[in-house]
Amino acid sequence: MTVHRMDNVGIVVADLDAAIVFFQELGLTLEGRTRIDGEWAGRVTGLRGQRVEVAMMRTPDGHSRLELSRFDAPAIAADHRNAPVNALGYLRVMFAVDDLDDTLMRLSRLGAVVVDEVVDYQGVYRLCYIRGPEGILIGLAQQVGGRNGPA
Repeated sequence: MTVHRMDNVGIVVADLDAAIVFFQELGLTLEGRTRIDGEWAGRVTGLRGQRVEVAMMRTPDGHSRLELSRFDAPAIAADHRNAPVNALGYLRVMFAVDDLDDTLMRLSRLGAVVVDEVVDYQGVYRLCYIRGPEGILIGLAQQVGGRNGPA
């Protein structure tokens, strides 16, 4: 076996504080927050002279993490926050939730909007995509019957 696990998914944001609050409201826990810079960091990412602040968020089950990053340097190279769901590259993060309606109500107070509508998938899931802070695309799935985990 080559891979042991997936450690985290990274999302670059402009407002780190707002992103942390949003994902805490979704149920993730802030594990830590730190600044990363130095020559070694640029050798890993290919961004020499980078200065970035990182917040690591953990899912309630402890198995997954979301790394939120705000770059002070270099300047942001591209903006994919409002890309449609058929854009090339990384698309979204999907979260399984207990109560989709309650989750949507709480996140809407922080500016989240449903991309189109909440749908029933074959009586197994209620699903939707939302745009969170800065237009980040997030999937939400509530199991209503059948197998476990998001579709």
